[in-house]
Amino acid sequence: MASHVGAGHTGTADRSSSAAVTGWTVFAATLMVFGGFMAILAGISAIAKDNVFVRTVNYTYAFNLTGWGWVHLILGIVVVLAGIALFTGALWARVVGVVVAGLVMIANFLWIPYYPFWALVLIVVNAFVIWALCTGNRDTLSP
Repeated sequence: MASHVGAGHTGTADRSSSAAVTGWTVFAATLMVFGGFMAILAGISAIAKDNVFVRTVNYTYAFNLTGWGWVHLILGIVVVLAGIALFTGALWARVVGVVVAGLVMIANFLWIPYYPFWALVLIVVNAFVIWALCTGNRDTLSP
């Protein structure tokens, strides 16, 4: 009787746990693709010297707005590609996703004086991405 309960319990738990973890990976990939496209649009807007952004004075990490535009454009492209690769379920895509999401968080932290609300939103989105990727599929992580 004890082996029957144990066998039924582990089979059901493994299937539901695996499905939930896969869902988190899809969630992270979707957020990455969305956030990447938004970073691309912000980058293009900054490169075009649009009037969307606030120009700050005496900012410690002052950087040319066009330079920030290129940073966001390149990071956005890399994030979109990493998000698309996550849909394949590859372990390397998970690692790249965590690293790139961390870089995007840093870039958006430094971007706060230029576009505060959106920078904070993207910091939170990338924190969710890192959490979802680190929660990851335990079946692919085990030897």
